[in-house]
Amino acid sequence: MTRTTGEAETMTVKESPEAVAQVLQHALVGDDLPDSFTLLGREWSLHRGVFPSTLSAATEVMASIVPYPEGGSFLEVGCGTGVISVTAALNGCTSVTALDINEKAVANTTANAERHGVSDRVRVLHSDMYTALDPTDRFDAIFWNVPWTYVEDDFSLSTDLHSAVFDPGYQGQARYVAGAHEHLADGGRLLLGTADLGDRERLDAVVEEAGLRVELLRRVRRIEEVRVMEYHMLELHAK
Repeated sequence: MTRTTGEAETMTVKESPEAVAQVLQHALVGDDLPDSFTLLGREWSLHRGVFPSTLSAATEVMASIVPYPEGGSFLEVGCGTGVISVTAALNGCTSVTALDINEKAVANTTANAERHGVSDRVRVLHSDMYTALDPTDRFDAIFWNVPWTYVEDDFSLSTDLHSAVFDPGYQGQARYVAGAHEHLADGGRLLLGTADLGDRERLDAVVEEAGLRVELLRRVRRIEEVRVMEYHMLELHAK
């Protein structure tokens, strides 16, 4: 795997799946969760059963640093509340497609696209990775803020919300990388958002197997409640 300058020192920080599961449990049943939140200077609707975009700074950071193809088409895998897809439309993308395996996330993204007046440019589909796309669909940029918490292949995803955080064996990331070429326009960009909590060695192996290389576009450090998080915006290129 070829790394760009400054990337080699990236460290992986381990996170307990049990600790993450406790956060998810609160997101599922906590009676103190609001039905909206403020992010990037805008108000957003939050549906119960969708990963709250303010539990960490990940959504805010990624939405702020994604290189949106102004005047072009943008695909987001795992849209959640829809912050990134809606922001893409607000930042000049003429066509945005948002995918999520969680039907509640599909409804949440649809609601936020309507709330911010971009429903004419944001198409939201219930999809397991790329399955809902037409074979002819092509995009100038494809992005996924991946569920970076690594767990073993046999880990049970007991709810749709678990798939927003856990990626058993990094099988989801492997499918994302392997299938993207079928939907990238000529010159299109394949982007991936992750963090130092992810297993970077496994991700590198996935990318290597697909015949690609990784470029670190941005590194953003944020002070959060329990630690300093480091978020990474990556771009995957043909060798």
